[in-house]
Amino acid sequence: MKIFDFQRMKQQGEKISIVTCYDHWSAKIIATTAIDCILVGDSAAMIMHGHPTTIPATTEMMVMHTQAVARGAGTKFIITDMPFLAHRKGLVAAMDAVQQLVQAGAHAVKIEGADGNLELIQHIVTSGIPVMGHLGMTAQAIHQLGGFKVQGKQAAAAETLVTQAHALQQAGCFALVLECVPPQLAKMISEQLQIPVIGIGAGLAVDGQVLVLQDLLGMNPDFKPKFLKQYMDGFTAVQSALNAFNQEVKQQLFPTPEHSY
Repeated sequence: MKIFDFQRMKQQGEKISIVTCYDHWSAKIIATTAIDCILVGDSAAMIMHGHPTTIPATTEMMVMHTQAVARGAGTKFIITDMPFLAHRKGLVAAMDAVQQLVQAGAHAVKIEGADGNLELIQHIVTSGIPVMGHLGMTAQAIHQLGGFKVQGKQAAAAETLVTQAHALQQAGCFALVLECVPPQLAKMISEQLQIPVIGIGAGLAVDGQVLVLQDLLGMNPDFKPKFLKQYMDGFTAVQSALNAFNQEVKQQLFPTPEHSY
């Protein structure tokens, strides 16, 4: 998938599938599938490092995960999150972070929020680097939002999101993520914008969907937000495999001559 495919797929009504992953082995699996592209999310701070929010993610962390994904992703299009405050420290610092992420293997960067970011997004885009926007439940602003909550439920908040979405498109974003917003609002924004809108917890009437690999594989049985569909019980499958290995070791059933030199 190339950058122009996003616009083409929206125009043709073809839905876009994006999976968030953080490492080499999972990127290699995704590379063999029909999934359209990969997001290296700052949710790595939570999924891979055990933090309660995405705020501890750093540029160095995102560079490391992007490099690992890029080594296994084959020809998949890779988008990497700009981590907490990396785009809010002035133009030079922000462009240094963008440079590191692109040189690590990202084909585009994703930036949360619109207010205060529009000039930077324009500069990044005119520097030859695609930018994906992100509105709604923006995890880097978790303390300001008061927790992981649905956004845009009130009329004024919905109007603000619509205005911000148009501003991000005008600034040059090639696509927009809408996270945890009412489906009717997401539908309206998707219909108004020329760029594709990717939903997570934003209903069906958008141009594509994104989920975290570990979430859709059911690797965390305690994480069951309303927007998530688990496509397998990965936790139980891995648990069973580990217990089977342990049992065979204890019973001296492994290794067999077949597994010995």
